[in-house]
Amino acid sequence: MGDTATIQGAWQDQQEPGEAVVAAGASTAYDMESGEISSARAFTRDFLADVQAAHGVSVSSRVSETAQLVVSELATNVVKYAPGPCLLDLEVRGNTLTIAMWDSGPVLPASGHADPQRVGQHGLEIVLAVCQSFEIRRQPVGKRIRVQLSLQEDLHDAPAGRSPWGLP
Repeated sequence: MGDTATIQGAWQDQQEPGEAVVAAGASTAYDMESGEISSARAFTRDFLADVQAAHGVSVSSRVSETAQLVVSELATNVVKYAPGPCLLDLEVRGNTLTIAMWDSGPVLPASGHADPQRVGQHGLEIVLAVCQSFEIRRQPVGKRIRVQLSLQEDLHDAPAGRSPWGLP
């Protein structure tokens, strides 16, 4: 199991005059091994359930499962390419979930070219397809990947908004 340090809170921020925005965050650390991937998924699921229960933010099962998938894919990349310490930060601000993962690996991930014959190595493609934003930053040690996912769903029960990558 990963060592977990959680910080949760709620505060009011003004997006527009008179419109309050709920925000909450949580962080955890792992010595990433394959067994920790399920712990990271559970941490994400529990965080979103807590945000919904404590702050009334609507989080559908589909959005929760999509967030867990994103965390799982990011954590899998850590296990495969940068085993060792890993930090997972989650933040809900308004209707957006931000997922940030730091690891000590120096190599930046790259999405492969579309190839239906390729087995595996589709994790980053999946993340790019379901998230509204994606950012990688080198750190003094390792890298930090930050993605954003809408908590709202469109009429087809998919996370709202289009991916900047041109996918629905």
